[in-house]
Amino acid sequence: MSLVSSYLRYSFGRSDAARDSGLTTPEDVVRYDDILYGDDPRWQALDVYRPRAGEGKVLPVIVSVHGGGWVYGDKTVYQFYCMSLARRGFAVVNFSYRLAPKHKYPAQLEDVNSVFHWVLAHAAEYGFDPEHIFAVGDSAGANLLGLYCAICTDPGCAARFPFRPPGGFVPSAVALNCGQYRVEPKRLPTDLIHLLILDYLPRRGSAEELEAIDVTAHINGRFPPVFLMTASDDFLREQVPILSRKLDEAGVPYISRCYGDAEHPLEHVFHCNVRSRDADLCNDEECAFFRGFLENDPLHPRKEERP
Repeated sequence: MSLVSSYLRYSFGRSDAARDSGLTTPEDVVRYDDILYGDDPRWQALDVYRPRAGEGKVLPVIVSVHGGGWVYGDKTVYQFYCMSLARRGFAVVNFSYRLAPKHKYPAQLEDVNSVFHWVLAHAAEYGFDPEHIFAVGDSAGANLLGLYCAICTDPGCAARFPFRPPGGFVPSAVALNCGQYRVEPKRLPTDLIHLLILDYLPRRGSAEELEAIDVTAHINGRFPPVFLMTASDDFLREQVPILSRKLDEAGVPYISRCYGDAEHPLEHVFHCNVRSRDADLCNDEECAFFRGFLENDPLHPRKEERP
C-alpha cells in the first residue's frame, strides 16, 4: 500500500470517528446488522435500516455506496448517515465492499452489483419495494455508483465486466454527491486522485483503465435521473460541470445543487455529518427528490388537493 493510501485511512478514520463520537442508534430506527451478501464476512456484509413507523409496510429503498478513495471506509463509518436517511421514510442498505490495494478494480463494482442482486432477492423478507430502488454515493462511491448505472444502461460498458446486473434493472434515481466522475490522464503526479489510482487500478492508471472508469463516457438516455451535489469548498467541485454537460447531452433529468458559499463554506461530503443543519437540508432535498418518483409514499402520503 502506498503512503498516500495509508495516510488517507489514518486521517479519514480520525475525522470520521470524531464526527460520529457519542452517536447511538435512534430509537425510531430498526436495524438488521452484519448480513452477508458474499463470502467475505469482513468486507461483503451489509446492514438494513428501517424506520420503526414503517413496521409491516413495504418501503422504497436507498442503497448507499460509501466513499473513501477506493481504499478506505466500510458500513460502520456510514451507519449514522444511513440511519438518518431511514428516518426520512426509506429502507436503507448500508454495505461494506472490498478495498484497494488488496482488491483491485473491478472488485468494488462486483460487490456493488452483488448488493443490488441481494436487495432484489430479499425484497419480501425486508419489506423492500423492488419497483422503487434508489441509491446514493459520495466521492469514490459516486464514481462506483455512476459506473454501475452505466453498466445497467449501456451494453457496451457492461460488456467490459465478467458480472451482470439483474435483468432489466436500473435504479429508479440516484444521488451523486461530491463525486469523481472523470480522471484526466495528464494529472500532475502529486495529485491525490492520481496517487490513489496507482493503488486502485491493476495497471496503475493506463489510458484504457481511465476511460473504463470515466462515468461521463458511458451516459445515454437510459441513465437514471440524478441529484447532482457538491459544496462550495469541495475539492472535487470541478467535476460537476463535466458530468452535467453529459447529462444534458443525453437528455437525462437531473437537479444540480451546490451547498455553502464564501461566507458559509462547506467541504467535501459534509452531508455525512448528521449533526449538521446543512447536512439535514441536503439530505432532506435528496430524499424529497426520490419521493418525487413514488406514486404512493407509504410514510409521506401526498395531501389531496381540494377544489
